[in-house]
Amino acid sequence: MNSRERVKRAVRFQQPDRAPISHAVLPAAQLKYGEALNDILKEFREDFGWDYMDDLPVNQFPALYRQGDSKDSFGTVWHVEWMGICGIPMAWPIKDLDRYTDYRWPDDFDAGPPVGRQYSGHICGFNEHWYARGAWVTFFEQLQQLRGMENFLMDLASEPAGLRRLMDDLLAFNLRWIDKWTRREYDGLHFADDWGAQTSLLINPEQWRRLFKPRYAEMFKRVRDAGMDVWFHSDGRINDIIPDLIDIGVQVLNCQVAVVGHDWIAHHARGKVAFRTDIDRQRVLSFGSPAEVQEEVHRTFEACGAARGGLIACGEVGPDVPLANIQAMYEAFREYGKR
Repeated sequence: MNSRERVKRAVRFQQPDRAPISHAVLPAAQLKYGEALNDILKEFREDFGWDYMDDLPVNQFPALYRQGDSKDSFGTVWHVEWMGICGIPMAWPIKDLDRYTDYRWPDDFDAGPPVGRQYSGHICGFNEHWYARGAWVTFFEQLQQLRGMENFLMDLASEPAGLRRLMDDLLAFNLRWIDKWTRREYDGLHFADDWGAQTSLLINPEQWRRLFKPRYAEMFKRVRDAGMDVWFHSDGRINDIIPDLIDIGVQVLNCQVAVVGHDWIAHHARGKVAFRTDIDRQRVLSFGSPAEVQEEVHRTFEACGAARGGLIACGEVGPDVPLANIQAMYEAFREYGKR
């Protein structure tokens, strides 16, 4: 069974020969560990095209990973404190929603594989041997980057007249971009918005269902109608909206399992959606022993995986994760990911 079939079977609960592996490696970890990390990644081959791409040299890092300040295509100013770790927005282009009509949207984005790998193989192009997952489409986070997080949360609190127009304009922008991806040969497209704080959703779930769910549904439908899978990443305690995400077409969910809760997932989501796992990166990966890492992998697989599949083995590797724990995590992926 090749990688492409393995992932498709895992997503569709059709009994893959093992859980596919997906790397999620911050460039800062590659800078810190170099060949020692690459040796581990070569030993545990992943199923999304990582091995078919080259590492980017530091001078070719995308601006969001390159130390210093930069302005993106939307006009948001980013500050990167540490080379190889994504920066944070510091200034935003739509400071006053009443003057939104003055804002000029950027030209539509291109779609397709990058020149080198960054973080994951998730944007590699089509190949019959691996599963090609493209894009990284955000909505809630892009709205924050346009307005500033505090400003946008205040917009949601008061719902001024211009809010829906801004949301609809971004939706239209995203749909045009999604259409470019669906005209290419990809197996799935990736969406990402961090909706959770540590203990709850960032906004009222009913407001989420009223304002965001229909717009996500439109984007996901565009992907599903093209015959592609919908992948969705969201950090934090997003329990309130996981059933909604499944309802509108998410097929693979990447959430913080330890924050959402292993037992909650086992009782409310296992078997209903496939999981690209997240091994506890707040505590276990960074501060636990190799034995604790392997125990956490087993616990996560038990919570997320169904008898016929539904698991994509993944754990984020940052510069704070010891090499011994990285090795232990991948060994556990191999051991506990067997059919």
